[in-house]
Amino acid sequence: MSRLLIVGSKEQMGTIVTELYRHDLFHIEDFVDQATPEYEGFKIGMPLAGATEASSELIRLRAAQNAIHIGPDEGDEVQKVSTAMIRSQIARDLPKIEEKAEGLVAKRNALDAQLKEREQRVAELTPFTNVPLDLDLYRDYAAIAPIAGYIVEDVEIPFPHEKYLTGKKGEHFIVVFVEIAHKEETERLLADAGFQPVKIPTEDGAPTEAASRYTQELTSLKGQISTIDQQVESLKAQHATFLMACDEMLSAEVERAEAPLRFATTEKTFVAEGWVPSNKVDAVTSGLMQVTRGSVYVEELPVDLEKDSVPVEYNNPSFAHPTELLMDVYARPDYREVDPTLMMAIVFPLFFGIILGDVGYGLILLVASYALRKVLKGEGASQLLDVFRNACVVAIGFGLLNSEFLGFELPWHPVLFSRALQIGAETGGEGPAAVPLLVLAVWIGLIHITLGRSISIVNHAKMDHGKHRSKAIMAQSGWLAVMWGIVITIWSMFPIPLMPDLSGMGQVLFGLNPAGLIGILMILYGVVAIGQESLLDLMELPTIISHVLSYTRLTAVGLSSVAIAMVVNYIAIGLIIEPQLKALSAVGVVMIIVGIVIFILGHTLNTALGILGGGLNSIRLHYVEFFTKFYKGGGKKYNPFGMKRRFTED
Repeated sequence: MSRLLIVGSKEQMGTIVTELYRHDLFHIEDFVDQATPEYEGFKIGMPLAGATEASSELIRLRAAQNAIHIGPDEGDEVQKVSTAMIRSQIARDLPKIEEKAEGLVAKRNALDAQLKEREQRVAELTPFTNVPLDLDLYRDYAAIAPIAGYIVEDVEIPFPHEKYLTGKKGEHFIVVFVEIAHKEETERLLADAGFQPVKIPTEDGAPTEAASRYTQELTSLKGQISTIDQQVESLKAQHATFLMACDEMLSAEVERAEAPLRFATTEKTFVAEGWVPSNKVDAVTSGLMQVTRGSVYVEELPVDLEKDSVPVEYNNPSFAHPTELLMDVYARPDYREVDPTLMMAIVFPLFFGIILGDVGYGLILLVASYALRKVLKGEGASQLLDVFRNACVVAIGFGLLNSEFLGFELPWHPVLFSRALQIGAETGGEGPAAVPLLVLAVWIGLIHITLGRSISIVNHAKMDHGKHRSKAIMAQSGWLAVMWGIVITIWSMFPIPLMPDLSGMGQVLFGLNPAGLIGILMILYGVVAIGQESLLDLMELPTIISHVLSYTRLTAVGLSSVAIAMVVNYIAIGLIIEPQLKALSAVGVVMIIVGIVIFILGHTLNTALGILGGGLNSIRLHYVEFFTKFYKGGGKKYNPFGMKRRFTED
C-alpha cells in the first residue's frame, strides 16, 4: 500500500471526487479537527451540492424497496444502463411504483390488523364452545356474577351457584354463576385451586356459531392477504432490477456528495489523504491529472509501518478467497505480518476431510452446500458455502481412501488405515487402527505447530527491532526446541508406531542414549531461551504437550462418527430389517419401515454431528493451537472509495 496526499481547489473538488470514485482504489483517511499540527486551521469539509436531494430520494427509494421486500442481492444483472437514463426513469416511473407499493402495504397492514382481531375473538370464544349456554346469558344480571376461567381440578363451592365444568383433568374450563354477595369468597376458593380467569366475550348467540363466523372471516382475510402478497411479488419481479439500479445510482451520488465530510478544507482548498495499492498509484495519479488538466497536487507520502495504520487487502489465489471470511472472523492480519489465509485454505479442508472421511456424508453435504445457495444470499454466505464445498470434496477423497460410505465398506480395502469397528458377531475384522491414526494426528500437530512457530520467527524479524527482536526470535526457537526435545526424548525411550525408533542406541550418560541426551539438551536450551524473554512464559510450558495432543481430536472425533454410523447400520439393518426379510409378514413389513426410519434418522443426526465435529474442531485447531503461536491480527480492512457497479455505468 502507498499513502497519497491530494491537494486541490474547492472548484475542482467535485471532479476529483468523481474520478476517485470511478477508480474505486482510494481508501480515504478521515480528517478530524483534532488532527496533527500541520493541519492547524483546517476544518472538515461540507457536502457537495445536491447531497440533501440525493439522500431524500434514496430514503424514498428504500422505503419502496422495503415495501415490496427487495433485498440487496435482488435484481437481474443484465446489460448496464447509463445513469442519465436511470435519472430520467426515476422522475417518470418511481412515483407510480411508490404509490402502488404504499397502497399494497396499507391494505396488507389493515388486513393484518383485522386478522389478528379475528384470531383473538376465536381464541376468546373457543373455551366457551363446550359450555351449553348462549353468550348473552353471561351478562345483564343485577344480583348474579358470572366467573369463567381455567382450573386444575374441580372445587366445591358452599354457596348457591350454577356451575359448568369441561375439559380434561388438569386443564378444566369452569363457568360459575354465583350471587354477587358471594363473588369474592368464590374467587378466593377458585384461586386456591389454581384458577386462571378469562375474559367473557361480548357476543350474542351460541359460542360455536360466533366462532364459526369468525373462522370463516379468517379464511377470507387470509385469502385477501395471499392475493396482496402475490401482487407484491408481481410488482417485485417487474421492478426489482430497475429499483436496484436506482439504488446503485443514488447510493453512488450520496457517497460522492458526502465525501468532503472526510476531507480537510480551507476557504479555497481541500486536502485528502488515503491509501492506494502501490501498483495502482500511477493510474490514479494520471487520472486525476487528466480530469483536472494538471491543476491538482498529488504526492506519495512516506509510510511509517510502526505508526501508520495501513489498510489491508487480501492478495490470495482465487481458491483461497472464501477462507478470507474465516480469517476476518478471527482478525484481519496486520499489514506487516505473514497472511496465513492460503495455509488455512489448504489445511482447514484437510482437517475436515480427515475427521469426516466418508463418501456418503461428503456427497450429502456437498449437495446441501449447493442447495443452500438458493436460500442464503450475500457475499459472506457465498464464501462460507464455498469453504464448506471445498471441505466436502476433501471429505469424499478421504472417504475413498478410508473405503467408507455411510459406515459401510466400499468394494475395496482402505488404502492406509481402516476406521471400521467390530460390531455384531458376524462382522469380524481386526477393528480400527486407532493407535496408528492417533500417532498420525500427533505428527500433524507437530508439523502444524512447527509451521506456526516458524512463521512467528519471520513475523518478529519483520515487525520488531533491536534487542526485543533478538529476544523474541530466540524465545520462539526455544519453544520449538522444547517441543522437539520432548519428542526426541520419548523416541529414545521406547518405540512408537510410525515414528523413528531411537531406543536401540547404547546409553552414554545418566541412563540416556545419544538421542535422549540431545533431547534433554534441546529442552534445557528451550527453557533458557524462553525465560530470557519472560520468566512468566515458563508457566506455559505444559501447553506444549496439551496443544500437540489436541490434534488427536482429528482421529477421535472421526472414529466417533464411524462408530455412530456403524451402530445405526447394525441396529437398522442387522437387528431389524434383515431378520424380517428371512420370513416376510405384515408385522415384518412394519418393522422394515421402522428400520428404514431409524436408518434415515440416525444418519441424518450423524451428518449434523459431522458438520459440527468436522467444522468446529478444524477451526479450533487453527484459532487456538495454530494462530496463538504467531498471529496478532488487528489489521484495518481496505475499503476503497467507490463501488463495484452491477446495474449502472456513468
